[in-house]
Amino acid sequence: MTVVLGIDIGGSGIKGAPVDITTGQLVGERLRIPTPEGARPDEVIRVLRQLADHFGLDGPVGVTFPGIVQHGRTLSAANVDAAWVGLDADTEFTRALGREVHLLNDADAAGLAEAKFGAGQGVSGTVLVLTFGTGIGSALIHDGVLVPNTELGHLWLREHHAETWASDRARERDDLNWKQWAKRASGYLRHLELLFSPDLFIIGGGVSKKADKWNEHLKLDRSRFVPAALLNDAGIIGAAMSAAQHEDLGLAAQPTPAAQPSLTLARDPGSAPVRRADKTGKKARAGGPPLPAGGKARRKKP
Repeated sequence: MTVVLGIDIGGSGIKGAPVDITTGQLVGERLRIPTPEGARPDEVIRVLRQLADHFGLDGPVGVTFPGIVQHGRTLSAANVDAAWVGLDADTEFTRALGREVHLLNDADAAGLAEAKFGAGQGVSGTVLVLTFGTGIGSALIHDGVLVPNTELGHLWLREHHAETWASDRARERDDLNWKQWAKRASGYLRHLELLFSPDLFIIGGGVSKKADKWNEHLKLDRSRFVPAALLNDAGIIGAAMSAAQHEDLGLAAQPTPAAQPSLTLARDPGSAPVRRADKTGKKARAGGPPLPAGGKARRKKP
């Protein structure tokens, strides 16, 4: 049994637990600490250190982040402090915890976990995992290979920004019943269906705990959909899996059935396996300008 610590940074809480990466099972009681108000990097690092000290595990640590993560840098900050934008978080976390830390987007982590151990287990082809909560997170996986940082919650559907229109927070804000929310979610999912033709949608986030309320009202044209199986543990499990892969702890080398997704992380051809090798990334502005309706960027005339 190989055990790795996974930590999931959320808008309201930061959760951690040791994970058996061969089974996807938590092997200790999960600990949750409220996210410090404002979620400044130094305050979040303090909580990460508390969690690492509490569990006392040696070896690498996997950490999720609610935003774009590229080569260990955090490049957006939709629901956290703007100081995260452009931060070399991998290096800062590794220095603070005294061990290797590997960071990835929170929805990507949930997607990896669901594909390997959850509702996507044994499903080949294209799987699209969506987390409906404060916003809408997304993870696009094809035959087990993750395409990171898709951020499909920021698509525009005519005049509607997807996550501010169809998230679980939008349901509560607009006082929608589950049938009304499912109508919005169906429109969003059908748009994604046209773009990606997934074999399976996995519906995660807070709404997955109430699947019996919306399941019969969600209508798609071609694709299947199922509620997520791992619920609030998915981010923790996916974070631990990612850390295990990057430290070559044998997870990817284990045999799997032919239809079982592998856990390979997609990266640019020729990029170094150690993500902190690239230190030259330019800072990105948090929450960049939305695309116009239809999702096509306009080109400037020469």
